[in-house]
Amino acid sequence: MFSSKKFRSTPLASLEPIMLRFIELCVEMRKGRTAKEGLMQYKNIAQNSNVQSIETVINRFIQLADAKVQEAQEKADKAIALDVDDLEASETPESILLGAVSGDQTKDRTDRALVTPWLKFLWESYRTALETLKNNARLETIYQQVAQQAFKFCLKHQRKVEFRRLCETLRLHLSNVAKYAHQTHSINLGDPETLQHHLDTRFAQLNTSVELELWQEAFRSVEDVHNLLTMAKKAPRPAMMANYYEKLTRIFLMSGNALYHAAAWGRYYAVITAMGGKSQEELRRLAGQVLVSALAVPVGSQTQDPEDGKVKNSRLTVLLGLPKAPTRRALLEDALSRNVLKLCPESIRELYNTLEVTFDPLSLCSSIAPIFTTLASDASYAQYLPLLQRALLSRLLSQLSQVYSSLNIAQLLELVAPLKDTAIEGSNAFGDEQVEAYIMGCARRRELHIRVNHAAGNITFADDAFAAIEDPSSSSMANIGAIQPSTSDLVRTRLSALATCLHNSIVTLYPLAQLTEEQQQERFAALVEAAKAERKALQLRRSIVARRRELLSELSVRKEREEASRRAEFNRREKEEASRRQAEEARRRDVERAKNEIEKIRTEEARKLAQSLKEKGSLKVDITEMENLSTDNIMRLQVEQLEKEKRELAEKTRIVSKRIDHIERAYRKEERPLLAKDYEQQQAEDKTAHEAAQKTRIESARLSHQQDLETKKRLSRMLDFYYTHREVLISKRSEEFAKRKEAAQRKIEEEKTKRRKAILKEREEERRRLEEEERVRREQEEEERRLEEEIRAEEERRAHEEEEVRLAAEAKKREEEEKVALLRKQREEERQAALEKARLQQQREEEAEARRLARAAEREKEKLQQTQPRANGFGRTTDGEVWRRPSARDVAPPTPTRAAAVLPPARSESPAPVPKFRPAAAAGAGWRAREAARKEGGGDVPSRPETPVSRPAPREETPAEDDGFQKVPAKNVWRPTRGRGRAL
Repeated sequence: MFSSKKFRSTPLASLEPIMLRFIELCVEMRKGRTAKEGLMQYKNIAQNSNVQSIETVINRFIQLADAKVQEAQEKADKAIALDVDDLEASETPESILLGAVSGDQTKDRTDRALVTPWLKFLWESYRTALETLKNNARLETIYQQVAQQAFKFCLKHQRKVEFRRLCETLRLHLSNVAKYAHQTHSINLGDPETLQHHLDTRFAQLNTSVELELWQEAFRSVEDVHNLLTMAKKAPRPAMMANYYEKLTRIFLMSGNALYHAAAWGRYYAVITAMGGKSQEELRRLAGQVLVSALAVPVGSQTQDPEDGKVKNSRLTVLLGLPKAPTRRALLEDALSRNVLKLCPESIRELYNTLEVTFDPLSLCSSIAPIFTTLASDASYAQYLPLLQRALLSRLLSQLSQVYSSLNIAQLLELVAPLKDTAIEGSNAFGDEQVEAYIMGCARRRELHIRVNHAAGNITFADDAFAAIEDPSSSSMANIGAIQPSTSDLVRTRLSALATCLHNSIVTLYPLAQLTEEQQQERFAALVEAAKAERKALQLRRSIVARRRELLSELSVRKEREEASRRAEFNRREKEEASRRQAEEARRRDVERAKNEIEKIRTEEARKLAQSLKEKGSLKVDITEMENLSTDNIMRLQVEQLEKEKRELAEKTRIVSKRIDHIERAYRKEERPLLAKDYEQQQAEDKTAHEAAQKTRIESARLSHQQDLETKKRLSRMLDFYYTHREVLISKRSEEFAKRKEAAQRKIEEEKTKRRKAILKEREEERRRLEEEERVRREQEEEERRLEEEIRAEEERRAHEEEEVRLAAEAKKREEEEKVALLRKQREEERQAALEKARLQQQREEEAEARRLARAAEREKEKLQQTQPRANGFGRTTDGEVWRRPSARDVAPPTPTRAAAVLPPARSESPAPVPKFRPAAAAGAGWRAREAARKEGGGDVPSRPETPVSRPAPREETPAEDDGFQKVPAKNVWRPTRGRGRAL
């Protein structure tokens, strides 16, 4: 059903009840895999239209599984209670045998039989829900809710293995966010709301892992939280960070990392003080915790592999959000800067002064022993005692090295004896072997340069002049003031001491000149001015920083709003696209459904007939080939089937009836001689049973009658006393009844009177209230009437003003239109006058140009007649030169002018008759002559004579007026000479 296409096209309002019933059946039958497949199909159908329906189905699934677990637990408890036959017997033989075979108790076996299967199913339900809801932004809220419910399940039932698997599943889902980022409803971790949901879930995971004491899983949860915090665009809530650091303190304490445990306490204290809202007692307690954890940090390096330690410390530093790795000295300085020393309890303050301030190695242990006893009585401080003991030994040895160069071992043991004699936990750390082991550890870590001489029974503090401390914060001598400098200190500070001595000598020999009072005042004034300027610059810098912060916050808010609007627009488009796809899909399904119904109606009759015949089995009908069968053939096959069945039934009936007849005859033949004997035996047994029943009934009736007579005789003696006592009681009760009745009557009258007064008072108050409401209503009506009149007057005034404004606007508009019309008329007259003037000017120019062309043509004609030689009959001129065709340069027309463009060109006269063409060789001029002439003339000489054409007379250029027109040069276009009157 779930995999069919019809299921996907069904409306969700019809699918949801089916899905809920399906879930109930899966839970009843413990079909987890089937439920998972159904939930996946339903999610694919409903995730685009109704997310609430998916949430309802998932919640119902988990609720049913949880209810089954509770029901199984109740059954197990009842089974254990009912399993005990003898409440006084402590052990039964069966329980003794089972206890010998296995270590499980009766309750464990019962739980394993009844509760464990349902617990397993509930766990599978949580995993199925998470797998169904993963990596979908629209199902993110219900996904986080189911994850937190799974955490509660693991915590309630102490399921540590399942909790680890759940954490791995959540990490896998988070790592796959980028993998499924291209999907439609992918998760966007850049969204603050989505990131906050993931942070809440990871903090719930962290809290659950701490409650279950799974410290490794808690540390991994801390890393998950830190990775999400680095992705957040805005800072998380202080309460969330306080919870984060508080869980880190517990994790570091259980892992034995005292340095980062103290650093976590410092961060937690900073967040709590910034938040506020804590009482003085809570702050006092917290300050003591911070200072004790810092004092309990071991002195010296605790790791054997420096590289491994650096990598690990860098990871832990990043988790705490510190700029660099913390040190013991830095933690103490930070605690003191936060005023922790004043807030902490008196015992913690004394511990700090004894360890870090005072210098008294001989009485150090005796003075600190009572403080350790006080701390041991407090559960929150007792866990730091082993670390404090190591810090005390380190401080004792460092102070002794400042005073002694060698010390007897017995004397050292006497100094730590006060701590050894105390009855606190861990006091055995001050035994002989433990103290010696700690000394050797300090020597191995190079905290102290010390040698132990067991033969002499003493220890020697070596003072190497060239010993260098690589990390001053890890040395036991770093935080203590030296009573006298060591040899290494003298060597290291020799040059600086010499420089200081020389400087002091120079100052003594050549003292600086004393400044006068005026100079001192001037310098003081300059200093004050510099301080003021610096203060102003600092204020300006602060204001600039504050403004930048405001701008950044505004920019971030604007970006968030733009992102939200972009997401809203994207979601809206997605919804529109989804609705469009759904409409198209519905339309397509309707068309397919109509086609299928038509096809189904066409083949339904033949299918039913063929199927009925196949089910009866007598005739072999192939359903795949039933479309090839006609209706007549199917009817004929059905008739044959019915006739065959009728014949077979009649034959079977005949055979069975014949067999039954023979069997019945054999039975009667055998039982006939036994009927009389059985009847006699039954009569004797019935008579005996009847006589025994009669005797029993008569005897019981007689005994009952005797007992009743004895009871009557015994009770008849006290009948008189009964009557007398009853009369006395009736008389007493009647008087009391009368008194109570009278009192009740009086009380009823009083209540009636009170009720009348109350009703009258209520009516009077109601009347006054109605009168007051009527008065208020009249005042409101008068006020509304007055306001309406004012509004009406104001509207009339506004209408009058608007009418005046409209009339003024119309008058102004008419004036502007008249001005525009007058201006248009003036411009038209000016344009006509300009056109007339231009026409006259053009006419004068045309006449002048025509006269100039006529004169030029006459001059050209005269010149040609004077310079043209006469030709003889053989194509040669009279002066003996050969005539040649003019080149294109010679016949190029001059540049046309404006007048030439207007007037038609003058007609050229026909040239003189051209003589007949003769070859150039015969004329005495070959190609060499032509080439020489071309070189001398610098122009192109044609290879053959050209036909002379008429050229127009050159025109004289006359200056024309610069009227804004641009002259266009004429193009050399070839024009045919045919038909232009050329002489032959």
